[in-house]
Amino acid sequence: MRIDTKADSSARWWVLTAVGVGTFMSALDGSVVNTIIPVLRSDLHTTVAGIEWVATVYLLVVSALLLGVGRAGDLRGQKRMYIAGYGVFVIGSTLCGAAQSVGMLIGTRALQAVGASMLYSSSPAILTKTFPPSERGRALGAQATFTYLGLTAGPSLGGWLAHVLGWRSVFYINVPVGLLGALIGLRVIADDTPARTTERFDWRGAVLFAAGLTAFLVSLNQAPTWGWTDPATLGLFAVAVIILAGFVVTEKRRRSPMLDLSLFGNRTFSAATVSALMNYVCLFSVLFVLPFLLIQGRGLDTQRAGLVLTAQPVVMAIVAPIAGAFSDRLGSRWFASGGMLILGGGLAFLASLAQSGSTVAIAGALAVIGFGTGLFVSPNNSSLMGAAPRNRQGVAAGVLATARNVGMVLGIGISAAIFETTLMRSGGISHLPALIAGVRTSLLVAAFVAIAGSVVALMTRREESHVR
Repeated sequence: MRIDTKADSSARWWVLTAVGVGTFMSALDGSVVNTIIPVLRSDLHTTVAGIEWVATVYLLVVSALLLGVGRAGDLRGQKRMYIAGYGVFVIGSTLCGAAQSVGMLIGTRALQAVGASMLYSSSPAILTKTFPPSERGRALGAQATFTYLGLTAGPSLGGWLAHVLGWRSVFYINVPVGLLGALIGLRVIADDTPARTTERFDWRGAVLFAAGLTAFLVSLNQAPTWGWTDPATLGLFAVAVIILAGFVVTEKRRRSPMLDLSLFGNRTFSAATVSALMNYVCLFSVLFVLPFLLIQGRGLDTQRAGLVLTAQPVVMAIVAPIAGAFSDRLGSRWFASGGMLILGGGLAFLASLAQSGSTVAIAGALAVIGFGTGLFVSPNNSSLMGAAPRNRQGVAAGVLATARNVGMVLGIGISAAIFETTLMRSGGISHLPALIAGVRTSLLVAAFVAIAGSVVALMTRREESHVR
């Protein structure tokens, strides 16, 4: 059944509510565990290296499965995939809360991530099919707000729940929220089960992509620990390149590929994907290095540092839906490019404050970064989703989410490499000038990436939407 985009407007916004709950919940769980890592290590009697995988496995599994479950949604229906995602996520959360060992927690956390990948990959596709082009930017902007609110609220909410109710409540809280989201989704999301099709799911492509991307992300994630030139890092990176090259060759030969590579022949789709990745590289560079400046460089406690850092997501959450609404009427290209340019300016401004800028000024620079991000994200997402045909919306959503996750890992990896290299050359992290130099250099590199992303965003063009 085709979703009627001319249906009552209030019904469409109920769909956004259902999607927003899942988006917030899955984003929240991507960041919530970081706060309670010390508690988990102590309670489960394990090492720091072991407990870090509780956070890492979630990102790896989500990233590896996004394209595959997105394609499955195109073949079986996005609503079916989305509601099933809620079910898997709720079961995984329940088992996480009941875990008695670190091994069990890592395994159930991986199951939770399977559900999150189903939610992530289906959400933009459902919204794109539900909302007409004149409202798509606003809807995707609202969804982006849910994502950022989830990522932002995670650390503080996780810390509060763990303090008041114990760490298991961090996982159990997902059960009632997930059930509520599933019930709303069952009621308001229209059935979109595709008509009978001769296309089949590409298992070979799905396995190759998952294996190649996992190897790539693990090499980036572990490089700061192993060393960037360590044989293990370089070997794993080489394995990733070989597998992903094999994936591309395989997909070109498949009659029904998991990833339709012809999508990237569309200039708007390609440019929007690359600029989205660059945007997350910039944002997570800030999230990695700035706490060092605020806590170790300025002597702030974690609560005050966290308060300063919230300036960026709060402004972004306000601006994104507004930018999406305006881009629906005026087009996405200049909003996306201008947003990346403002982001670059905010990063350069923040770098100039590393030496002696006040805390208020740093918060102001973060607000500029949030403004630029909010201006960019929903128009760019709308461009990407609108450039994909109706029967490729799940794959397009998977590409968008994969670009986000890879950008997150790249941002942390690049900034960590720059930061640590600068520290080693300048006297170590206990030497304040070295710390400031490391932060400044990382931020300036991120500013350069943002400016380059502004140019890439200009390569999109205003095209008639494929989604009807």
